[in-house]
Amino acid sequence: MSAMRYVLALWVMVISLVASMAAANPYLAKPGEATVSLRVATCAASGGFVHLYTALDNGLFDKYGIKFSHVYIRGSSLALAALSSDEIQFLYCAADPTLPGLATGIDAKLVAAPLVGLPYVLIGRKDIKRAEDLKGKSIGFTRPGSLSHRLSRAILKKFNLTEEEVRLRPVGGSQPEQYQALVQDIVQATPITPPMDVRGKKDGFHVIYHLNDLNLPFIYSALHTNSKTLKERPGIVQNAVAALAEALYFVEKNPEKAKSSISKVMKVNDPEALHSAYDAYARWIINRRMIVPGDAVADSIQIAREAGTNIRKKPAELFDNSFAENLEKSGFLKELWGGEMPEGNKRP
Repeated sequence: MSAMRYVLALWVMVISLVASMAAANPYLAKPGEATVSLRVATCAASGGFVHLYTALDNGLFDKYGIKFSHVYIRGSSLALAALSSDEIQFLYCAADPTLPGLATGIDAKLVAAPLVGLPYVLIGRKDIKRAEDLKGKSIGFTRPGSLSHRLSRAILKKFNLTEEEVRLRPVGGSQPEQYQALVQDIVQATPITPPMDVRGKKDGFHVIYHLNDLNLPFIYSALHTNSKTLKERPGIVQNAVAALAEALYFVEKNPEKAKSSISKVMKVNDPEALHSAYDAYARWIINRRMIVPGDAVADSIQIAREAGTNIRKKPAELFDNSFAENLEKSGFLKELWGGEMPEGNKRP
């Protein structure tokens, strides 16, 4: 009888453990539950999408009953069109280029914001050590109205410089074009994102300023979905957000696997460049609760309105924080991080 009681007690412990785990993570796929096959797209090849890349490479979404087929759709406009027509069910993209489209009435919403902040740095020729040294020089940006243009203006405002003192010059539609203009001394400074900063340092250029220090409300990477998925599959949306939250934890605890995923997508093998990308996108602008900041959404919509965009929706209609909020209410985040979740990291 004592042996029987021991076995029964052991079974009770196992069942209690399983029950407690299920309670802490109610989003995992149930035993025998069919996996749902969906499509997720990225709108660019960027180190800023490291959490999605790493989650896909390491089967994190599978644990939550989702089998994602990943497609690359260049540019936010085409990607949003595919999302609104349900050719894809999820989109992972920087929110800055997508929010104006959503505000015009395109069918999509942000449901999680893993990266909030600006990973950009202002890089310049070696004789420019401080922002004040930009007087009489030129800052290169992609095109008028672009993010790089707005950031260049914000830098001048921050340091009380005028466009008469520092010329802002359009040099093309991509960061490589900006960089080549810097190399050729067509411009003397330009805002870029990691890991291109590593290349700049090796070429003798200097990081003048970290643009995240501007403290501008800005959503860098965000998970989007459409109204059909929200209406017909809210549980899947919840599971996708939970899997993405685990990806933030996984990337933080497994930097080499994260760097491997960046390397594969970006075709970068330089250890220093991979380290720079990892720090920028997995440490300094991380938003572990993934709550979409309403002030950043409102700011983006105001900029779009001033640029002449026909705004048809209010900022609050463009995002849904209920799925991210549920992760904290359910105890999932506390269990995932083994207690209280750490606050954001600060760049040294």
